[in-house]
Amino acid sequence: QVQLVESGGGLVQAGGSLRLSCAASGRTFSSYTMGWFRQAPGKEREFVAAIIRSGGSTYYTNSVKGRFVISRDNAKNTVYLQMNSLKPEDTAIYYCAADRGGGARYPLSSEYEYWGQGTQVTVSS
Repeated sequence: QVQLVESGGGLVQAGGSLRLSCAASGRTFSSYTMGWFRQAPGKEREFVAAIIRSGGSTYYTNSVKGRFVISRDNAKNTVYLQMNSLKPEDTAIYYCAADRGGGARYPLSSEYEYWGQGTQVTVSS
């Protein structure tokens, strides 16, 4: 069992930055593929970024490439999402998720067994 707790959300002006953190419980954090997803009001949850197991590969949805960076610190059982050049369309609840598998289907929310409670990110124009 893994418990995930996100933090770092808030209100920021367009062009600003935020760093989200997701702290995980458990001793096998490094073996999980970690993902960030987001859900805006009235929209479906969408994939944002993923980092595979020990941190060798990272993936992003096209709309955040070049602006967001996912990273992990396995010693701290924490995954981060650095968000730069934020836009109003980035406004959403952001969730982190953990996948026990190898991450081959990282964009699919159904692949992730564990989810955090979410943190709100609001970008004003």
